[in-house]
Amino acid sequence: MPRIATWNVNSIKQRVGHLVEWAKIAEPDVILLQELKCTEDSFPRMEVEAAGYKSVVVGQKSYNGVAILSRHEISDVRTTLPGDESDERARYVEAETAGIRVASIYLPNGNPVDGPKYPYKLDWMDRLRAHATGLLKQERPVVFGGDYNCAPTDDDVYDPEGFADDALCRLDTRKRFRALTYLGLTEAWRALHGEKHVYSYWDYGAAFRNDDGLRIDHLLLSPQAADRLQSCEIDTTPRGWDRPSDHTPVVCELTA
Repeated sequence: MPRIATWNVNSIKQRVGHLVEWAKIAEPDVILLQELKCTEDSFPRMEVEAAGYKSVVVGQKSYNGVAILSRHEISDVRTTLPGDESDERARYVEAETAGIRVASIYLPNGNPVDGPKYPYKLDWMDRLRAHATGLLKQERPVVFGGDYNCAPTDDDVYDPEGFADDALCRLDTRKRFRALTYLGLTEAWRALHGEKHVYSYWDYGAAFRNDDGLRIDHLLLSPQAADRLQSCEIDTTPRGWDRPSDHTPVVCELTA
């Protein structure tokens, strides 16, 4: 049964030790990484390969960056999200592995909302929806995993009133996230969990200790993948380690 994880590591150079240690414990078959903050040639492939993973990386110096790690062969790689040839930011990578089409997504944050960043975020989400529409027509297992920078409902943020006008929680952001699910994509964690105020991200400082978080890391599954969904959990263990990422992994398991 393949296990697929998504994790915004917030600098792979600083967190590669955490990645390797967590992979030994959790044993995922596929890991979708975001916010690498490095170029392809500075990605720590030696450590990743020693841990048993092949990799495909789309990097950018100091910012963004996404990767797919897999214990299986990786093929048919796409390194950009279609729809805007001028967009050179390293936010999307997609490939075939373990018999599944997977994508690692680092969706734009969008703040501050009164500048150009928020329209860019909304346009990016529209492009993702258009691309997902095409993939879904193939009627095959697809997993879109990543940091969506969207808390889908007020149940997914510790302070709904305080975040009401934040780009992660604004109505236009949530509308576009719902539009993805209306295509037929299943949000894996929410499909299996009814709990409120369970999070995948906590800012630094006292936020993790106080559980002041947001659930913004998601795995969206095509119907053919959702039919195989057995479990989906948010693993908070790495968030409690020394010098952690501000995000923690989300892991789903599919039947073979």
